[in-house]
Amino acid sequence: MTLAALAAQLVNGLASASALFLLAAGLTLIFGVTRIVNFAHGSLYMVGAYGAWALVDRFGPASFWAAVAAATLLGAVLGALAERGVLRRLYDAPEMLQLTATFAFVLITRDALLWLFGAEDRLGPRVPGLAGTLTLGPLTLPQYDAVLVVAGPLVLVALTLLVRRTRFGLYVRAAAENRVVAGALGIDEARLFTLVFALGAGLAALAGALQLPREPANLAMDLPAVADAFVVTVVGGLGSIPGAFVAALLIAEVKALCIGLGTQTIGGVPIAFPQLTLVAEFAVMAVVLTLRPQGLFGRVATALPTTTLPEQRALVARGGRATLLAAAAIALVGIAGPLLADEYVRVLATDILVATLFAASLQWLLGTGGLTSFGHAAYFGVGAYAAALAARHGWPFAAALAWGPLAALVWAALCGWFAVRSHGVYLAMLTLAFAQITWAAAFQWDAVTGGSNGLFGLWPPAWLADRTRYFLFTAVVVGGAWSGLRAITRGRFGYAVRATRDSPLRAAASGIPVRHTQWRAFVIAGGFAGLAGALYTFAKGSIGPDALAIPRSVDAIVMVLLGGLASWFGPLAGAGVFTWLQDTLARTFDYWRAALGALILAIVLLFPGGIGGAWQWLRARSR
Repeated sequence: MTLAALAAQLVNGLASASALFLLAAGLTLIFGVTRIVNFAHGSLYMVGAYGAWALVDRFGPASFWAAVAAATLLGAVLGALAERGVLRRLYDAPEMLQLTATFAFVLITRDALLWLFGAEDRLGPRVPGLAGTLTLGPLTLPQYDAVLVVAGPLVLVALTLLVRRTRFGLYVRAAAENRVVAGALGIDEARLFTLVFALGAGLAALAGALQLPREPANLAMDLPAVADAFVVTVVGGLGSIPGAFVAALLIAEVKALCIGLGTQTIGGVPIAFPQLTLVAEFAVMAVVLTLRPQGLFGRVATALPTTTLPEQRALVARGGRATLLAAAAIALVGIAGPLLADEYVRVLATDILVATLFAASLQWLLGTGGLTSFGHAAYFGVGAYAAALAARHGWPFAAALAWGPLAALVWAALCGWFAVRSHGVYLAMLTLAFAQITWAAAFQWDAVTGGSNGLFGLWPPAWLADRTRYFLFTAVVVGGAWSGLRAITRGRFGYAVRATRDSPLRAAASGIPVRHTQWRAFVIAGGFAGLAGALYTFAKGSIGPDALAIPRSVDAIVMVLLGGLASWFGPLAGAGVFTWLQDTLARTFDYWRAALGALILAIVLLFPGGIGGAWQWLRARSR
């Protein structure tokens, strides 16, 4: 690798840095003012790319810059409509509820674009007048990339002037500093939040439109885009636009450096650095948040609230006679129903049981521990792969099944030790970083994990080969694990965990080691998620990297919130409804994601406490 070639890669990285900044700047602005965790930011990015392509396809490449402007305006309008129609009602809701609502927009947007443009990738045009290259001494740079290199700093300067030198910027800074005081001073928060959301959404669409000549518009570009935006926003510091620019520059140059280094031999071991680009940004985020939990330019968070939410207190209450009868009825119907149905129903019921345990482990972390995790699929996947590898090496079934949760517990102990040093969104993004690093290892380690193909032929022993027997076995294991998790929740350690959730300061003053207690809670959640992953491996007979991917973590969050964060049977209700609807709609309706998203949105708006919260409300009304 010559020095000139390495320099060329670093210069090319500047264009990627500008594209990353344009994407993250809107998310930074939105979160800084509204505190909304907007998971649909990647969908707006995708809308910008498809919108620009549609106009260029209709009017020709000469209309590219007009198409970019129109796509930006379209993104801003859609963002304003989403804020006024839905998100305005969720400003005071927990961030996980906001995440679920915006994830519903992800599902709806993806199917809407599928209906409009089909499933094929849409190749972008060559921009007129910018199809050549620039020569900078020994370096060459595509002319369009040179435009992107300039665009990032120009947007940074424009946003800085807007925030620092205008009345609108004064209102933005006031609302970001203290929304209550800003409202008391007469600032129209509703109008301000709509304008901020429109501006942030427009920036996301602008980033997607400008990326079109470098990347085709496709239906899979939303989740990677929002992951990158979250990483840049968190590394730079929530709400810091200069921080987002520095973080984008740092991450893009690290990726360019990995590509430029190629394969190097270190200590006799060949290392393919280009493969590390899959996790480069997450590795950077893990390092930054470990050393500086508030990000590069973020402020140290204020003390956490000292009172618990009412819906969280419900987890403390012990079940009465009605609860026991409901549990018995659910168990009877849940077991007897699939046994009386066909084999397909028993397979689906097994999937629901596995999803129930996975969701219950996340509910323990979110509800009891108050620890937000965006990367819980890492422990599910580690448990699944550990059990699969053990079975591949001839371990007995029981030993392989037990090795899954043990391996997940060990990995959760390592990740949790770093994660619990942060809290809130920073903690959530750190868990996402570790999950993506784990996913990349499974995706690329062909010799061990099978790479993208995964591992196959991992069926249970003969005495469990029958679907009915494996369903009953899974029901017993999940029921025992769920009962054990509830016993922990109601024990002394469970009360200690809730104390660290409700008031860390009071818990520490009472002699509870806050960080150590939260770390142990993290480990417990990882172990139970690993058990769910091990059961999943033998239920499907195979395992692949998708078991550790971002959608798997999001599915778990949606299941928990659908069922109810504070309901003891919430994981079963959420997992059952989500898995059944996903299966039923996918088999009967081409645009099942949109239907599922609309249902999730309705539940979030009408029953923010989930199915369990709705049940408690009905019981209270009946009394």
